[in-house]
Amino acid sequence: MFKTLIASGLVIALTVTQTQAVSAQELTVGSKAPKLEVKKFIKGDEVKSFEKGKIYVVELWATWCGPCRTTIPHLTDLQKKHKDVTIIGVAIMEEDQTFVPDFVEEMGKKMDYRVAIDLVPEEGDPMDGKVVTNWMKPSEQEGIPTAFIINGEGKIAWIGHPGEMEEPLEKIVDGSWDLAAATEKMAEVKAAQKEARAMQKKLAATFGKLQQLFKQFTEDGDAKELLTALDAATEEIPEKADDFQLVRFQVLSLAKDHADDAVALGNKIVDSEQGKDFQLLNGIAWIIVDPSRETKADAKLLKFALKIAAKADKLAGEEDPSIAASIADTLAKAYFDNGELANAVKTQERVIELAAGTQMEADPGLKKRLRQYKKALDASKEKDNVDNVPVKPKK
Repeated sequence: MFKTLIASGLVIALTVTQTQAVSAQELTVGSKAPKLEVKKFIKGDEVKSFEKGKIYVVELWATWCGPCRTTIPHLTDLQKKHKDVTIIGVAIMEEDQTFVPDFVEEMGKKMDYRVAIDLVPEEGDPMDGKVVTNWMKPSEQEGIPTAFIINGEGKIAWIGHPGEMEEPLEKIVDGSWDLAAATEKMAEVKAAQKEARAMQKKLAATFGKLQQLFKQFTEDGDAKELLTALDAATEEIPEKADDFQLVRFQVLSLAKDHADDAVALGNKIVDSEQGKDFQLLNGIAWIIVDPSRETKADAKLLKFALKIAAKADKLAGEEDPSIAASIADTLAKAYFDNGELANAVKTQERVIELAAGTQMEADPGLKKRLRQYKKALDASKEKDNVDNVPVKPKK
């Protein structure tokens, strides 16, 4: 029986972001730019303060950050275009800051703007650096690269990904930037982010409780408490009702004497908008025919699995061979579990063909299942031959 509360990865995909602690002084568009405290500048002249009437860009990056490296040429182009703007790339969250100067030197003219290194307390954690503490955390930025544009009044006029900075920088330089509108927009974005984080936190707590109850269910076979908890979760977070419904199906499909309930719920899901998602259908079918099940599913469930696996296979087509192979693999197993051995063999042979040249080709389970299906089909034919041997009449 499954030990984890998932339906082939489709039930609830929670990405719970661990948000960093926000300092008392929030940093947002319209805020006064904090002091730039760095360990040292390793390229370009040192910037000790933001001078009135000058525009600055403070970009947070790291040598280990792939997206940061990608944006370096873009920042260089912007610096060449806006010679009066001072662009400063500050390397933050570096486990070993000695790598930074070598990296910058190797980049040469490709990284043609000022570069500094964050000021981290001696023997301290890179997350305690002054730029991380005074810029990244208060602005609630959860990833890099992140850029801040400081206008001539020393205020932050824009915050975002440096790859999206060209237009706002252009307007800030020519004086057409509407700071009030940008401030209002940022407030809306932050409110939406805050709401999303609250939802993530609530979902994490709810899903954690459900996971514990699911583990208990797999041990004692009693689904009553888990199903009750799912009802409560659906009532508390109605916007995630579809996800909880999928969890309920998984539980019912595994619970003893609940095959009819599982099929009824499964058909409800299939007949809804969710039923148009062939990968979701494939995941539901795989719950039923998954070889890791300790006991074979009820015949009614197996029939249902074959129905939705066939629908998923038809919807998927063969445009993406890897996905098509995965879904056909489920269909073949559904055929096999329903006793349609010839169809199982035929479909699994198609799986092998589709998988050729894809990552799935390396999966030994595909050929193993084909051998299993062929062996069962051959045995069935031999049995039929034995059963159909004509009996010689007695003399």
